[in-house]
Amino acid sequence: MMAHITGQFDVAISPETLSDTAAQSGLGRLSLNKRYHGALDASAQGEMLSVRASVAGSAGYVALERVDGTLDGRRGSFYLQHSGSMTRGTPTLSVTVVPDTGTGQLLGLSGSLAIRIEGGKHYYDFSYDISEVQ
Repeated sequence: MMAHITGQFDVAISPETLSDTAAQSGLGRLSLNKRYHGALDASAQGEMLSVRASVAGSAGYVALERVDGTLDGRRGSFYLQHSGSMTRGTPTLSVTVVPDTGTGQLLGLSGSLAIRIEGGKHYYDFSYDISEVQ
C-alpha cells in the first residue's frame, strides 16, 4: 500500500567541470547537496546534467542523487532519478526511486517524488511503497 509524505528540503547547487567530450556539447554539469526535513529526514548528494535550448524558457535536465537517512523512521539509503524539461516556460518533471537501490530498512523501496517551489522554498511530496524483497 502506497504511503504519502510531504516536507521541505534545502538544496545547494554548484557548477562542476565537464569532461572534454561533454564540454564541446553545450551541456552544463552541477553538483547537488540536499537536506530533506520531515518524514524523510535525510541528506542527499548527486549530479545533474542540463542543457538550455535556443528558445527562451526551454531546457532539459537529468540527475541522480543518493539519499541517506530515515523514511518514516526506517533507516537506509536509496537513489532518485530525475528527468525534467521546460517547454517555453512550462515544466514537466519525473523523479522516481531507482529500482532495487534501497538499503537497510528501505530494502524493497519504490516510489515517486514531486517537487514544489513556493515562496522561494522547496517542498517534496513523496509517494512510496516498501515491498518484501524475494
